[in-house]
Amino acid sequence: MRERDPLATSSYDYHLPSELIAKSPAQRSKLLVYERSTQSITHTTFDKLPSFLPKNSHLVFNDTKVIKARLFGQKESGGKIELLLNRPLPNHRFNVFIRGKVRPGTRLLFAEGLEANVLQLHSDGSREVEFFLHDRPIEFTQLLPILDKIGHVPLPPYIDRPDTKEDERYYQPIFAQKPGAVAAPTASLHFTPKLLAKIKATHPTHTITLHVGAGTFKPVEHKRITEHPMHTEYYEIPPSTIQAIQSDVPLVAVGTTVTRTIEYFVRTHKARGECDLFLHPHNPPKRINHLITNFHLPRSTLLMLVASFVGLEQTHRIYQEAIQKKYRFYSYGDAMFIL
Repeated sequence: MRERDPLATSSYDYHLPSELIAKSPAQRSKLLVYERSTQSITHTTFDKLPSFLPKNSHLVFNDTKVIKARLFGQKESGGKIELLLNRPLPNHRFNVFIRGKVRPGTRLLFAEGLEANVLQLHSDGSREVEFFLHDRPIEFTQLLPILDKIGHVPLPPYIDRPDTKEDERYYQPIFAQKPGAVAAPTASLHFTPKLLAKIKATHPTHTITLHVGAGTFKPVEHKRITEHPMHTEYYEIPPSTIQAIQSDVPLVAVGTTVTRTIEYFVRTHKARGECDLFLHPHNPPKRINHLITNFHLPRSTLLMLVASFVGLEQTHRIYQEAIQKKYRFYSYGDAMFIL
């Protein structure tokens, strides 16, 4: 069989039976452990993670907090709309996605006296808006308490159901601190207070912040992956984490967002800013030694990031075995650990 081309987008297709898409959190997550030196696969459960952590390794978590970024409202004309906040912009403006036809100048009405004015339409499908509360423009910090009241958990598009109170609890890492994400860093969802305490007793931990944007779900649409315009997301790295990055300790990235943030820092030496790094087999990681991650969508940049660690052919092998063993996929699904 001829090997797949790692730069061809079609090489990242795979068939996933629909029943393996996790629509709700599991009581106990499975964990697939892949050892690169031997190409061996071990099947276990996530609560057994500490026994697989390399000695002397440090773990790095993303402490971003998912906000209730989905709003339901209507246009002044009465037509219903759905708005997904993507990210704040300078000058009290926001980048959003809107389901429903709008044009610049359209006024959108929500509960609690919140309104939005559509300013610009962008070629990627996003919109630029400004929010008003009782006719006064508001900034991000003022918008957050209103979102807590009237917003909804921004579940991914493949979880095609309304959000529930359970999602408010489970679609949020236990160590979330800094509001700004509109999608969860899903590798973090497997950690419980008990498991985290057990890990911290034997392994140092660090944090970065990367506010995950809606672009994380955007599939690569060009024929060659190198033509894909990578989305940008705001990040910052505290000095203590930079110290660990610049040391020679083995680093375990808890998630693709941690991986991209640290690898972007290694390449730019910037402690904060906009990360648009695209990792794939022709642009592999330079600093991260090990990765904990979920199972990702076909043709996604996240799947290509996994292939940057293990290669395209091994990625397909791992995924086919996970499908065969009926692992649950995507945000509420099971995990893998690349050693």
